[in-house]
Amino acid sequence: MQAFIDLVRWMSRISGVVSILLILVSILVVCQMIFVRSVLGESSIWQTEFVTFALIAATFIGAPYILMTHGHVNVDLLPLYLGHNARIWLALAASLIALGFSLLVAWNSLHWWQEAFAGGHVTSSMWRARLWIPYLSVPVGMGLLCLQYVADIICLLTGRGLPFGLKPEDGIR
Repeated sequence: MQAFIDLVRWMSRISGVVSILLILVSILVVCQMIFVRSVLGESSIWQTEFVTFALIAATFIGAPYILMTHGHVNVDLLPLYLGHNARIWLALAASLIALGFSLLVAWNSLHWWQEAFAGGHVTSSMWRARLWIPYLSVPVGMGLLCLQYVADIICLLTGRGLPFGLKPEDGIR
């Protein structure tokens, strides 16, 4: 079980690195686009579309890392008022609901990606980018997010993880 959790955490860290790289490349492409338009006086063909797809990919691919590090927006007022056991149950319920939603999105996006791949769909711009490439980030990111939720649930059930990152003595009494 620990090997699975370690593997999922490693994949989540890799997804965080990939997300950072996509953001950095997007910044460089925006700078290049500004240079081409402003200094060279030429039009840009692919840059805006590339940056849009890269930032969306960074969002989906980076989601497992954000979940693993508890970097998402978290309203912890209720968990602060609950005891440790109630926090565990609340965290399990929230994680199971989020896992269900993530599985649904991953499954549907896989069909969406497959349709774009099999149909040879491309963008309507001059660049004519093959859409299966940017669409792939959704099922990959959501699939990894599902694995991270499963690992988090296992950690909660086995006492390896703290619900909402709160120690048993944390809270408002």
